[in-house]
Amino acid sequence: MSNLTAKEEALKEAYIKARGYWRPWTEGLLRLDPAFLETYGSYGGYPAATGPLSRKMCELIYVALDGSATHLFRSGLALHMQLALQQGASAEEIVDVLRLATAQGLEGCNVGIGILAEELAAAGLKPDEAALSEEQTALREAYVAQFGDWPDFCDLWLRADPGYFSVMLDLLAGGHQARGLDEKSRCLIMLALNGCFIALHPDGLRLQIRRALRLGIDRREILQVLQMTAHLGVHACAVGIPVLMDAIDRPASNSPTVGAGTTAGGQR
Repeated sequence: MSNLTAKEEALKEAYIKARGYWRPWTEGLLRLDPAFLETYGSYGGYPAATGPLSRKMCELIYVALDGSATHLFRSGLALHMQLALQQGASAEEIVDVLRLATAQGLEGCNVGIGILAEELAAAGLKPDEAALSEEQTALREAYVAQFGDWPDFCDLWLRADPGYFSVMLDLLAGGHQARGLDEKSRCLIMLALNGCFIALHPDGLRLQIRRALRLGIDRREILQVLQMTAHLGVHACAVGIPVLMDAIDRPASNSPTVGAGTTAGGQR
């Protein structure tokens, strides 16, 4: 967009200051709805401007959210990885973030094992109540030592399949590199992954909030993470505005026509 007015230049500068970037979709929004761009800039920039988390931590959270298999927003992932590096994040920290996003795949397993236990009980099949073996006891102690708690899904997996519990524990607790994330940062990343609306997992979110409080993470940091997870909603604009701009700029002769398999209303 060229030849911006003084007001448009001011809106653009304010947005970049608030969010740290300028993209084709924000350029399109400046043209189509500058008032909404200004509104979103203030809304999206509020957590970073008022919250206690560092800019680096904020960018790492966005890396986790955009890289999550529940979202996979590649352009946002590339942008926030670059911004995280600019804010001093190490490659090892970013790999740790992606490792935690990989572990997000366990959420379905952990919900499912609980439902399975309930349905087995409803069918009259008694749960395994035998004393834990030495191997199982050692695995339980290792988990508690690492995380300081023992969620129900852990006991269910430990009894149902100790081998799977062992590799699950390795995925959750192992592999930390010298320049990777510290414990509090890992908790904040997991809190974001569990709290984001695209993959909302209330039990997991509650577990991560409890861990955060136990680690001494301030409630303002928790609130900031929750506020940041809502920002993924703007990807409707990040994807949609460029598509709309293309449609507006396309010559009328190139517009789609009603053809076979399509009704006059555009429905197939």
